[in-house]
Amino acid sequence: MATVFGHGRLRLYLLKLLEESPRHGYEIIRLLQDRFLGVYSPSPGTIYPRLARLEEEGLVTHEVVKGKKVYTVTDKGRAEVVRRMDELAELEEEITASASEFAREVQQDVRQTVRTLRDELTQVAKDMRDHGRSATRELREQDRAAKDSWKGATERQKDEWRRQKEYWQSWKEEWRGTWEDAWKTATGSQEDVAALKLDRALRQFVEDVRRSTHRSGLDEEKLTAARSILDDTLRRLKTEVFPPS
Repeated sequence: MATVFGHGRLRLYLLKLLEESPRHGYEIIRLLQDRFLGVYSPSPGTIYPRLARLEEEGLVTHEVVKGKKVYTVTDKGRAEVVRRMDELAELEEEITASASEFAREVQQDVRQTVRTLRDELTQVAKDMRDHGRSATRELREQDRAAKDSWKGATERQKDEWRRQKEYWQSWKEEWRGTWEDAWKTATGSQEDVAALKLDRALRQFVEDVRRSTHRSGLDEEKLTAARSILDDTLRRLKTEVFPPS
């Protein structure tokens, strides 16, 4: 504002305002605020000393109205205003240009502030969405890992249960076979005992084959090969071990 009211121009502008109408100091301050759209607000410490100086020079006078000093321009003051009309016109143009410039600067500042705030809000919203997606993704991965872990544990438990079932089934059959063998051995003939031993050997053979099949898996090709071997074994047993009488 010093560029507008430098070199005694504020003094001249105060004379112009008082030439328009008698005013008190606070009213002059409000008028200057209005002329500069509120971006320039002179303090009482700026206005009242200059009014006192104008009064000392005989350019203005004052009277107290309802406890306030109301200043009025004198004839000498009007003469100076008339004499400096060209300078006042130039000053008015500068004031208008300055007010417009200040208004544009304020508008630009407001726009920049709004733009910055919008960018910040946009970034905050984006960060929140990214965080939400990341948290959702992490929860899904944790849920998937938990399901996989549970599935693996369940499968292991099923395998262990199956293994234990097979073990106890085998143990039960073996125990029953042992008991039957012992009973037949004690009560049967020599042929019965021999038949019993053969039956035991056959059962053990079947159990061994079954376990091997379970461990290695059984497809159509292996099944065909196994049948071929069993048929050959049966043929040899009939012809070599148990020939017809």
